[in-house]
Amino acid sequence: MRTAADIAVAAASFDDDHATPLARAAEHIVLARQGARMRPPMTRPSKTRIFVVANQKGGVGKTTSTVNIAAGLAQLGQRVLVIDLDPQGNASTALGVEHRRGVPSTYDALVDGEPLVDVMSESPEVANLWAVPATIDLAGAEIELVSVVARESRLRKAVHGHPWVGTEADAGEDRFDYVLIDCPPSLGLLTLNALVAGDEMLIPIQAEYYALEGLGQLLETVDMVRAHLNQALEVSTILVTMFDARTRLAAGVAEEVRDHFGDQVLKTSIPRSVRVSEAPSYGQTVMTYDPGSPGALSYLEAAREIAVQGASR
Repeated sequence: MRTAADIAVAAASFDDDHATPLARAAEHIVLARQGARMRPPMTRPSKTRIFVVANQKGGVGKTTSTVNIAAGLAQLGQRVLVIDLDPQGNASTALGVEHRRGVPSTYDALVDGEPLVDVMSESPEVANLWAVPATIDLAGAEIELVSVVARESRLRKAVHGHPWVGTEADAGEDRFDYVLIDCPPSLGLLTLNALVAGDEMLIPIQAEYYALEGLGQLLETVDMVRAHLNQALEVSTILVTMFDARTRLAAGVAEEVRDHFGDQVLKTSIPRSVRVSEAPSYGQTVMTYDPGSPGALSYLEAAREIAVQGASR
């Protein structure tokens, strides 16, 4: 494994060209990407952890958190599958996988019962990261599923039917360590399918005044699902996003969230970052678009916290 001294030697090769901000930015990104390749892999969980990333309030960084935590976990040596359950397909865009109409997608898995292994694609930007894309066809899936028997369990059947989902004994070394399901910003049948399929919930909460408004309704839905459809479901992780350390409001909201949820809240908060917002327009997560930016480093640390929790399970 290369040491910090080795990186310092590599950095010396850039010393001759510090004339422009572009040269300095290029140096910063190259070194950050070298660091990503040299990170030692973290301990893998003994079985696949299935996360539902949900919050019916829009604009809280739900999809952004899904793809960047997934990429962070993959960079930490975990094998990760992202299931895009939002008809907008934003997670698919950020992961660089094709999601035009006609591409095999979550619609085929939910409505037609296609195996997930036949509709997933490997992300071209991050090793150990796969995605099941969402196409615009998914917008009509809720209507088509209304008359289907056990309609709320379609995704669970698809996820648990994947040969790479399960315990180390069942699925072997090729198993997925994490499955992250990106939900639409609503509490409809698609989100219900995700809640039935998952074991854990990751809820992104924006560090703004209305952060907790509407969260009660989501938690009531979780309680209902736990009581009738999925007893294993638990809210295990809360992530504070869009945190602006310059304002008292953000600090106050974060403190209120931590007082309410306790250890469920990750110690890492995600700052507001232009680079995080820019990355999807290039078909990337911020973890590859600008791996040395504050947003990327924060998401990497959040992924590390989640992985540490998983190693203790």
